[in-house]
Amino acid sequence: MEPIITVKGISKKYNITHQKGGYIALRDILTNAFKNPFSFIKRKTKEIIGLEKKEVFWALKDINFEVQKGEVIGIVGRNGAGKSTLLKILSQITPPTEGEIKINGTVGSLLEVGTGFHPELTGRENIFLNGAILGMKKVDIERKFNEIVEFAGIEKFLDTPVKYYSSGMYVRLAFSVAAHMETDILIIDEVLAVGDAEFQKKCLGKMNDITKEEGRTILFVSHNMGAIKQLCNKTIFIKNGEVVNFGETENIIENYLSESKDNTSESWENKKDEFNNEYFKPEKFYISRENENDIYINIEANINKKDDALTAGYALYSEDGTLLYWSYQTDSNESDWPKLNIGYNKIKSRLPIEILNSGIYKIELIASLYFKEWIITPNKINPTIFFNFSKKFNESKYWIQKRPGIVTPNNKWILIK
Repeated sequence: MEPIITVKGISKKYNITHQKGGYIALRDILTNAFKNPFSFIKRKTKEIIGLEKKEVFWALKDINFEVQKGEVIGIVGRNGAGKSTLLKILSQITPPTEGEIKINGTVGSLLEVGTGFHPELTGRENIFLNGAILGMKKVDIERKFNEIVEFAGIEKFLDTPVKYYSSGMYVRLAFSVAAHMETDILIIDEVLAVGDAEFQKKCLGKMNDITKEEGRTILFVSHNMGAIKQLCNKTIFIKNGEVVNFGETENIIENYLSESKDNTSESWENKKDEFNNEYFKPEKFYISRENENDIYINIEANINKKDDALTAGYALYSEDGTLLYWSYQTDSNESDWPKLNIGYNKIKSRLPIEILNSGIYKIELIASLYFKEWIITPNKINPTIFFNFSKKFNESKYWIQKRPGIVTPNNKWILIK
């Protein structure tokens, strides 16, 4: 049987230009060319003859694989490995620099929150717009309309412009539209991380139905190894833009996690002037130890613009990528919240090590305007640190090694009778 997706020698190159002062408009380039024609010609001549070179970055290098109809393929790799670039090429959002892809069927993709939505249109109008973009007839969209709305759970906001939707509402509607439009191939990036746990479970159930009952093909990028194991029979491991391994999911995940253990750092510093926006600029993100039992997550940041809805915190993930919890500076009673002010701020939060099991934990900095607008979105290329924790089980003679389970609280027991 002919594969539904064939990828041959795909590579993607980006030219990176380093310049001070940020964005330069076309009118400024033309003005400078007319004001200083000789220096402009001199600089362009140097570029042409190779005296001045722009930095070249290969996001993907010689990617090759095939996918059969009805397969569910996971894609894993660290942030910046090239996973999202590959999905954009397969979704035909961006072309490859080299190589070719052959797709035998229609493609629906969910790559970023709100992709394909027009902010001024309502949820109802965007459902029909997305269906039309995917080549569906109006009668087919109407047939699926009630299922889409019910699954997304946005009935009350159906006729509200989507620019007023929260990130969670965006994701629910976007996933529901993509899952119900009956394309042959569904491509999903790590957008489900924005949804709550109940909705993620609902999405995984829907994806199972799509493949087992409808025979559709799914490519699924996730940092949640539990979701990858549950859904995917094969997985691709991408590292530095190259396919390291492609095979049975259990083997690939074991390989991926073993490599991740060798790349742990307990601190991150904003040396490249990243993540700056009108509200919040992180400077340092790190772990500190005040004593054996008090370990803290520290965030140092500059607040550029004050907003009472601004929240900063972190997401904690287990070794297999399972999200254990989110924590913000607004977790406690409002009277106890640390108030973020214009300028430099440093906040810290104690890690609950008394419930953690031994293992390597990924800790990711996140910030938002109270879930309405993400400033640093979960599971993107974010400030990330790792915490290698070894629990002392020798307090009990019955436990001398790592316990089963995600958490291991030291509970007290009382003899009643």
